[in-house]
Amino acid sequence: MFLQGTWLTLYIAVLGTVFGFLLGYVVGIIQDLTINKEDHLIKKGMIRALKAVCVAYVEIFRGTPMIVQAMIVFYGLRQAGVEMAPSVAGILVTLLNTGAYMAETVRAGINSIDNGQREGALAMGMSPMKTMLYIVLPQAFKNIIPEMANTFLTNLKMTSVLNVIAVQELFMAAKTAGGTYYKYFEAYLIIAVIYFVLCFVFNRVFLFLEKRMAGKRDYVLAVEYMENQ
Repeated sequence: MFLQGTWLTLYIAVLGTVFGFLLGYVVGIIQDLTINKEDHLIKKGMIRALKAVCVAYVEIFRGTPMIVQAMIVFYGLRQAGVEMAPSVAGILVTLLNTGAYMAETVRAGINSIDNGQREGALAMGMSPMKTMLYIVLPQAFKNIIPEMANTFLTNLKMTSVLNVIAVQELFMAAKTAGGTYYKYFEAYLIIAVIYFVLCFVFNRVFLFLEKRMAGKRDYVLAVEYMENQ
């Protein structure tokens, strides 16, 4: 039972984080869109509407607890006639929650890139879209990896609230085992160890990836190298 709960916890956390990260990227890019004076009136209206929807989405999901979101999504969709398995609803809630938080992280990552790089790319004839895809986003992705790791570790632990919609994750397994054998302390102690091991291992994996993407520490800029010759 604990093994099945661990697998489902990982499954929901991984899928929810990955797709939530992609959603957050899209929302973050939309929030970073600029409206130019020469743009067509329809284009201006569409951008403003998209920005308003994204702002509302981010504020709602960042301003409400995940446990409440799970109840509303699962039971609300059922009342609307949409049947959804608890695990699917759990992934959807995790995805939407992650997307809201990652949208602000992506927006901050984009704004952290020096504006001179955008201006240089545009001066070389690159379109705003290509500038965003090939210049800004790769550097922003590198900057937000630590926050992405924190979000995944948070999701790994926050899946425990999904037991309210009958998702058979790790916390639900301990709850069931404790109620069956009247050994609540032992059951919750076991999942505490499992949560700790999972978070410890994945944290080390993310630290390794962060160091690999940071590059070598002994490099020198070309300008410094030429000045020292």
